[in-house]
Amino acid sequence: MIAISNLTKYYGNLPALEDLTLEIGAGEVFGLLGPNGAGKTTTIKILTALAFPSRGTARISGFDVVRERPQLKPIIAVCPQEINLDRELTAFENLWFYGRLFRIPEISRRIMDLLEWAQLEKRAHDRVKGFSGGMQRRLLIARALMSRPQVLFLDEPTVGLDPQIRRQLWDMIRQLQAEGITILLTTHYIEEAESLCQRVGILNKGRLIALDSPQNLTAGVGGYVVESRNGARRSYTLVKNREAAYASAREETASVLIRQANLEDVFIQLTGERLSQ
Repeated sequence: MIAISNLTKYYGNLPALEDLTLEIGAGEVFGLLGPNGAGKTTTIKILTALAFPSRGTARISGFDVVRERPQLKPIIAVCPQEINLDRELTAFENLWFYGRLFRIPEISRRIMDLLEWAQLEKRAHDRVKGFSGGMQRRLLIARALMSRPQVLFLDEPTVGLDPQIRRQLWDMIRQLQAEGITILLTTHYIEEAESLCQRVGILNKGRLIALDSPQNLTAGVGGYVVESRNGARRSYTLVKNREAAYASAREETASVLIRQANLEDVFIQLTGERLSQ
């Protein structure tokens, strides 16, 4: 569905993305992880035809993102991190104006179907300014789905939401995948990437430094973490199994916590930085 080869983007002499090569299959939820400035936003801008690459190619469903933009636009959609709904309009009106841009047939029926899917049908004619953060996020995703895209880009879709609302949105994302939509997801939430993504790619300083399933990436750095705490200072030791963790813990003089490794440990091991916000 998405084929990227040696994708590179420079801003002046500064590389924002260097030689990114990967493929994302149809119906896959793929996570793109990395700290601010890693190249995630640049990648999405290029794939959604909002920026030109300096070199390299990218195709979505066979369409070149540079040379075949008119064919590309109808099959992709973006749900941005910022909530850019018109707060003075109702939920129905927000979707109506977006649908008119794409000349959606039977637009009113499509809007009500999406509002029902997002569990917002009872608030269809209420102004968005009275919606909670979770309701606005659901409406953003519904708006992105107006054009029935084949590929959906979700940029930090659950940022700032409480855990219960976040998990409701996870269920919506799983449902979209079950319907065959390919999803490229950026997130800073470790549990989100581990729960939703079949594979993740880790970007750092514009380069892809790891690519695999969350389980394989975690196993590659060690299955357990021995976390020692000495006042405000913490140190982390990655080990392969529980027995090795106990052996390492016995050598520590400070207080020790033994836990299973996760994607954040992978990221710290590879880059020395934390992934979560």
